Amino acid sequence: MKKALLVIDYTMDFVAEDGALTCGEPGIHLEKYITELTGKFLDDNHFVVMPVDVHDLDDLYHPETKQFPPHNIRGTTGRNLYGSLQQLYDERKEEIHWMDKTRFSAFAGTDLELLLRARRITELHLVGVCTDICILHTAVDAYNRGFDIVVHEKGVASFDPAGHAWALRHFENTLGVTVVR
Repeated sequence: MKKALLVIDYTMDFVAEDGALTCGEPGIHLEKYITELTGKFLDDNHFVVMPVDVHDLDDLYHPETKQFPPHNIRGTTGRNLYGSLQQLYDERKEEIHWMDKTRFSAFAGTDLELLLRARRITELHLVGVCTDICILHTAVDAYNRGFDIVVHEKGVASFDPAGHAWALRHFENTLGVTVVR
C-alpha cells in the first residue's frame, strides 16, 4: 500500500504564540512529532505534501475574511512553517510537495487528488492544525474519495479543545479513520 503524509497548515500564523490565528501551546507541542514523522516519511521515500493556507489581504470574496482575522497572508512570514519543520523543509524541499490551498480542505480547488492518484497512493496520514477545521475537512474529502485515512493524535491540535476532541471521535466513529494514539 502506497502512502502519503499531509502536513496541513503547520505555519507560524497558526502555531506561534504571536501567530495571527494561533492555536498556541497545543500546536507548539506538535513540533517534534511532526518534524520527526515528516523526516521518517521522506527517508522511507513516501510522498510528503505541505498543503498550506494562503490568503490575500482584505479579499472581499473569500468567506474566511468575515470569519477570522487576517492570517497566512501571501508573502508574509506567517506562512512559514513553524519551528524545526521549516528547517527540514529548507533542507529537503526538493523531496516535498508544497501546495497552496485557499479553503479548509486540501482537496478543494487543488490538484491534490491527481497527484495522489498518479502515484497510486491509497493511504493518507494527516497531521497539522486545526483538528476540527482543516484536518477535519481534508479527512472528509479524502473519505469521500475512497482513501484510507490515518490521523496521528500526537500530530494534530486546535485552539478549541472541545472541537479537537469531537473531531477525533468523528474521525473514528463516523469516517472509520485509524487514529494513531
